[in-house]
Amino acid sequence: MIAVDTNILVYAHRREAPAGEKAHAAVAELAEGDRLWAIPWPCCFEFFSVVTNRRIWKDRASTPRQAWQQFDAWACSPSNRMIAETDGFADVLRRFIDRPNITGGLIHDARIAAICVAHGVEALLTRDRDFSMFAELPTRDPIAASA
Repeated sequence: MIAVDTNILVYAHRREAPAGEKAHAAVAELAEGDRLWAIPWPCCFEFFSVVTNRRIWKDRASTPRQAWQQFDAWACSPSNRMIAETDGFADVLRRFIDRPNITGGLIHDARIAAICVAHGVEALLTRDRDFSMFAELPTRDPIAASA
């Protein structure tokens, strides 16, 4: 199962962004395919926060309704699984948080990584290099890969 990080979701939704078309193509391929893919719930919340943020997008920010319609389209993909904390999540998260330099915003990344590892995700599609701190979760950058 492949999981998708917030930044790829944002670019896929905001196609006018420099990486938008490539991200959209990557997520559309997952959504329209038969292979299982996932969106971690924390990425969903962060997606809503980013795409509706007027400080980022100014007068072009997505409305909550537009963001929900996009999320709903992805969530309704028959091959999508929305993934969250599992019974064994706390042990995985603790191992990640106990590492040197995992503080501040990296705690959020540790949570996403722990959810993915707990669900057996084989790779996370992301542009965020901070996930390299969690070697248990391989990452792929679909924008760079298709460049």
